[in-house]
Amino acid sequence: MASGRGVARLGPEERARALERMAAQEFDVVVVGGGVVGAGTALDAATRGLDVALVEARDFASGTSSRSSKLIHGGLRYLEQLNFELVREALRERALLLQRIAPHLVRPVPFLFPMTHYGWERPYVGAGVALYDTLGFATGVARGVPGHRHLSRSRALRLAPALKKAAFTGAVQYWDAQVDDARYVMTMLRTAATYGAQIAPRAQVVGFLREGERVTGVRVRDLESGEELEVRARQVVNATGVWTDDIQELVGGRGQIHVRASKGIHLLVPRDRIHSLTGIILRTEKSVLFVIPWGRHWIIGTTDTEWTLDKSHPAASRVDIDYLLDHVNAVLSVPLTRDDVEGVYAGLRPLLSGESDETSKLSREHVVAHPVPGLVMIAGGKYTTYRVMAQDAVDAVAHGLDQRVPRSCTDRVPLVGAAGYPALWNTRHRLARTSGLHVARIEHLLQRYGSLIDEVLELIERDPSLGRPLSGADDYLRAEIVYAATHEGARHLNDVLTRRTHISIETFHRGLAVAQEAAELLAEPLGWDGEQVKREVEYFTKRVEAERRSQEQDSDQEADAIRLGAPEIVPVFVPED
Repeated sequence: MASGRGVARLGPEERARALERMAAQEFDVVVVGGGVVGAGTALDAATRGLDVALVEARDFASGTSSRSSKLIHGGLRYLEQLNFELVREALRERALLLQRIAPHLVRPVPFLFPMTHYGWERPYVGAGVALYDTLGFATGVARGVPGHRHLSRSRALRLAPALKKAAFTGAVQYWDAQVDDARYVMTMLRTAATYGAQIAPRAQVVGFLREGERVTGVRVRDLESGEELEVRARQVVNATGVWTDDIQELVGGRGQIHVRASKGIHLLVPRDRIHSLTGIILRTEKSVLFVIPWGRHWIIGTTDTEWTLDKSHPAASRVDIDYLLDHVNAVLSVPLTRDDVEGVYAGLRPLLSGESDETSKLSREHVVAHPVPGLVMIAGGKYTTYRVMAQDAVDAVAHGLDQRVPRSCTDRVPLVGAAGYPALWNTRHRLARTSGLHVARIEHLLQRYGSLIDEVLELIERDPSLGRPLSGADDYLRAEIVYAATHEGARHLNDVLTRRTHISIETFHRGLAVAQEAAELLAEPLGWDGEQVKREVEYFTKRVEAERRSQEQDSDQEADAIRLGAPEIVPVFVPED
């Protein structure tokens, strides 16, 4: 642990202190953006000994970084594009995350690749998957997942009886990894805070500080109080993903990076709707489609279409949903219907703008630029390679500082919760006996909090009622709702039901059945009165209703218009017009 300190919290008091510090001192670097790249940049800089502040306009990971396919993977399809270096880099990161950095949050997952042709396809696919495995070995880090294997149609059907026998001729099974994307970002930010970073969600950059040509900090509005503050810094990093161009405009539009947004949507269906012991990957006319095991659910995704509308709340349309259902049903013996869909979420990939008109052909590689003195921009890339992107961004920061900055060490720094995780997993039955919880609950908590499970169990010990599951979402304990506010930076009901947990997409009621109970649990740690609880539930309800209606529309424009009809969740402070 950093300097012998305990793990930092990201609760209300810590947020208030961070904002006070931001207003009072000059930092080496201020990071704008609390997604995976911004969080990674803050951690990289803090572990190099720099004074770091990070501000996020909304909740941590509330954009792209909570709306991914939740995979940590090399990108099998990039081999077809002959992008071997990107795949090798991503596979090295996969191995580091699985075995060293976050074994409590990243775990192996198998996929079945059904083939549809006799003759040429098996050697073609087999060669690609063999190369994928070989590149994984060539990273210099133990791979951390089993190798691939070829299967006949009958053996594949034993693994995935849900497949339609006539839809494929045989299969290859290979392994990748998956992650709770939003939880990973939040855990990384807690790690950065443990190493001294000052972190504040719901703190929006509204302008830059300048001394002549040089950027010397940012002007920030606290969206909870309405107050503005100036945060001075020797370097500023713009790590805002699809908002990169918007932030560039605040500094005069002189950016060297241009980002296009590609929308990807995902569906969640109950685990019993698809009878399979393995994930499935299918080739589509544009890309690939994954059927990913996710607890008691399957995640089905994704699409890849250009999005030019509201970036904060990308909407899934009926056309998007039908596209995924049509493609997955082509191989399922019992087709899925819209009635099987528990949840839907849409996210935007930040793709570097190129000459191609199709977002599916734009680059997933990243770029770092220094458009004006004092400002570093980073964009592109993919979730799996966030650490490399962060390292490159801080290298650019170091170049702009007139001091020696140590090299990145994040490839050797475990995230909080990782220490001792394998041993804790082995003693989960003992933990169950001492805590009074069922071993299945302990496993659930370990896979979400790792060695920080003690903090959650301490809440339950102080208030045994927190050891009960939520009514209507019994995968989650009441303690997890409280913990989200006291330790994990959640400020609003939506933060908890959408990102600290995934109740909003894992239940047919989309979180509405637990909204009141969860809001009442959040009231004490967040200082809400009864009126505030009521407003939080009303805002969340309106958001869910708008999303459901948007998913019945036939076009992006119609879906976007309806989704924007739901008010923003800013109930503590409402600025005057």
